[in-house]
Amino acid sequence: MPQPVFDRILPAFFYERIATVLLAEASQRGATVLSREDVIASADAPFLVIVAETFALLLQAEPVPQMSAYRVEILTDPRAIARFLRKIRSQVPVNRRPLIRTVLRQLAPLNTQEPLLPADLAIALMAVLSEETTAQCQTCQPLVTAALNERQAQERLLHQVTTQIRQSLELPELLKTAVDRIREFLHVDRLLVGQFGETQGELHGQITYESCRNGSVPSVLGLWDDCWQWSALPSSSYQRLSRGETIVVSNIEQFYKEVPCLQSFAARWQIKAWLIVPILVQEKLWGVLIAHQCDRPRQWQPQEVEFLTHLSQHLSIAIYQAQLYSELQQQKATLEQRVNERTQALREALSAMEAAHRIKNDFLATMSHELRTPLTCIIGVSATLLRWPLDAAKQREYLEIIHESGTHLLELINSILDLSQAEFGRSHLHRSTFSIRQLCTDCIEVVKPQAHRHQVNLHHQLMIPPSRDRFWGDYRRIQQILINLLSNAIKFTPAMGEVILRAWWREDELIFQVQDNGIGIPAHLQPLLFQKFQQLDSSFGRAYTGAGLGLALTKQWVDLHQGWIEVESTEGKGSTFTVGLPAIPSEPVSELPKHKLDVPPLATTDMLVEPEGRIVLVSEDEATATLICSILTTAGYQVIWLVDGEVERLLALTPMAVLLAEPFSYGDVQELVDQLRQRCTPEQLKIFILGAEGNYQGVDRYIPLPINPESFLQQMTMGLTSLAISAQ
Repeated sequence: MPQPVFDRILPAFFYERIATVLLAEASQRGATVLSREDVIASADAPFLVIVAETFALLLQAEPVPQMSAYRVEILTDPRAIARFLRKIRSQVPVNRRPLIRTVLRQLAPLNTQEPLLPADLAIALMAVLSEETTAQCQTCQPLVTAALNERQAQERLLHQVTTQIRQSLELPELLKTAVDRIREFLHVDRLLVGQFGETQGELHGQITYESCRNGSVPSVLGLWDDCWQWSALPSSSYQRLSRGETIVVSNIEQFYKEVPCLQSFAARWQIKAWLIVPILVQEKLWGVLIAHQCDRPRQWQPQEVEFLTHLSQHLSIAIYQAQLYSELQQQKATLEQRVNERTQALREALSAMEAAHRIKNDFLATMSHELRTPLTCIIGVSATLLRWPLDAAKQREYLEIIHESGTHLLELINSILDLSQAEFGRSHLHRSTFSIRQLCTDCIEVVKPQAHRHQVNLHHQLMIPPSRDRFWGDYRRIQQILINLLSNAIKFTPAMGEVILRAWWREDELIFQVQDNGIGIPAHLQPLLFQKFQQLDSSFGRAYTGAGLGLALTKQWVDLHQGWIEVESTEGKGSTFTVGLPAIPSEPVSELPKHKLDVPPLATTDMLVEPEGRIVLVSEDEATATLICSILTTAGYQVIWLVDGEVERLLALTPMAVLLAEPFSYGDVQELVDQLRQRCTPEQLKIFILGAEGNYQGVDRYIPLPINPESFLQQMTMGLTSLAISAQ
């Protein structure tokens, strides 16, 4: 077992002398200090542990019975010191054991080094313990004791402040405690902590912490001296403090005779002398530690300046630690906020995804039902026609069933496509001027068969004066809005019920209203009415058919017109849907829209001039080409079918019209149209596209798919009429 480097019985005060010397040396070296007072309340057997970078030391004392003396030992072996600390750890309260663990961690690297004391420390201890020093202490015991007590108090205060810095990162609490204890120790009237700041190059500051002797000393908390750039000094006080210099003024009245503003400031706050020590944080002036003597001038002692300087250094460490801690807390709070926001966003996204998944499943289930029903009719009836010979009447009945089922499928698919285009912002309005009365009459005629089947009374109330019967809008979209609302009203109105279509002007807004006395809509389901892919009853056994797309499309088309739609409904009494469309001044047009739907019936085209010439059809689909050739040939036209769109071959056939059918896999359609237009004017050659309306330049007319023979022939005849008339 390692032997102590010092072991002797000494008077009790000698332990205090040795401890004082060791504390001073530890402070100068920045060593870690642990005393019995730090960990155990009782001080019967005091000890002191010092751990520096190159050495460790244990000073311990055991009371000698019946003597005012201690047996004093000094150990320098790190392993022996570690064993001592582990031995007393069981006596230490739980909340203070981390201090011992910290010292043990610092001792570990010293185990491989020689247990030697630095020479200057050994000399200091020898001086304390020499017989000559002992004799001197015996002759001047009172003076030496007083000096030692003062020195010991300074070291203890420094030690307590450093301990508090290690234990706490709360800067306000630390500074408030420090200024109170430092003022008491120095016996000054006022002790301050001032903090500097700089905004746009202008220096400012404020007294942030203060401790006053009593109520007779006025408080300067929150104030600041405006005269930090003191012209009477070789350089400004701020610059001196930034360099780490201390400002010591024993008599302010004499020292600042040439600085009136400082004399005025000192007189106002009763300051006779001050000691200002800088607080440098990361080599930048953070603030100052200021001691004021208010009742008289004061000659500041070197040890007081040194003491306050040491304290400012420890405070600078504490401030830097607090700043790092504050930044860490801010980063932690920011991170927590971001994590919470991200978590909430993920929860919302998950909820939305789950809702979308449920809606998708309900929608697919409904669509499956809606598609299978007409497809079953088409397949079943067509199979019957193919398998067994039937009379003409039965064949016509079955063909009507196939036609109705196909039409229902087409409407359903068109609704899905329209909603998809609206979702991606591809829907556009094709405005024209039309009659409001005629629009309402046409809508009533369209849904009248449905009302008849459901035995629902259907009528309209049009409060439209003749002078305001014209409206500028998309006829097809508005017609579909009203048909959707009327069809829903009829569907959900029981037999012998009533459905009314109303229309009137409210200032510059056209109002349509569809009212029924049907089953009504529960209040909690009304917010779901206009949402995409939402159905109020998505079960397979629901009483009312439909894909649930009508109102979503209706809302999209109303929004395209910059209008609004609202519903009022009472369960069991009926519903009222109201649509408002703002009036927009019509634009002058040179010709009617090519997509106009209210074309004249086929009978009116019979009187048009029959053109001479041929039509060239360009299509890669044999079924489509066969159908078109059959329709046009039956109507008396000469048709030539080509698979590709080679320009020279097209023009060699001298057609009066070219019909380009989707899909266009044979080349660039716009390039083909441009080449044809370079060779032929619209009066010489008409160019039609069979498919969805696009932005092709030079096209005379778009004919929509799928092909309805009667509508297709009307579109072709009207497109060719202008060519025939110009030829005459």
